Amino acid sequence: MACSLTATRPKAEMSMATSAFIAARDANAHISAPNLFRKAEYYFGRAKSAYRKKYFDKAKQYAILAKKFSERAEFLALRKAVLENM
Repeated sequence: MACSLTATRPKAEMSMATSAFIAARDANAHISAPNLFRKAEYYFGRAKSAYRKKYFDKAKQYAILAKKFSERAEFLALRKAVLENM
């Protein structure tokens, strides 16, 4: 119980993870970089679940991982799209 009293809500991390995940999805990362997108999706789901259960430290860790994998997946998807259009 003491952990939840001292931990702050990771609003910024959750917001950034959400934005990164949506950007990756919109860039068709699920097609171009499915492994990275799947990892991003997994960690994003874990972050949301931990946040709902008020495990804010875990939610923050998962949100950071979700953002990292989402950004990598988006980058690969956009790079692949650019290379195909050359």
